[in-house]
Amino acid sequence: MSNTPHELAEEFPEFAEKMSALKVSDSHFAKLAAEYHEINRKVHVAETNVAPREELAEVDLRKRRGALKDEIYAYLKAN
Repeated sequence: MSNTPHELAEEFPEFAEKMSALKVSDSHFAKLAAEYHEINRKVHVAETNVAPREELAEVDLRKRRGALKDEIYAYLKAN
């Protein structure tokens, strides 16, 4: 599981340095990033059948990941 797709640095390479700085200096951003990371890992283990989930539960996780990704992108653009 070392190669988990959809990591934030891969999704937003142009903001990689900014995200690193915000994780340290901005508690709200750090919380968003941690939540995204946790959900992304859950999606990955479900997709690879390491920890299979019901299809609707997996779809819900993907939707939550997408919503967080949108929120993080908006936050990065605004700050």
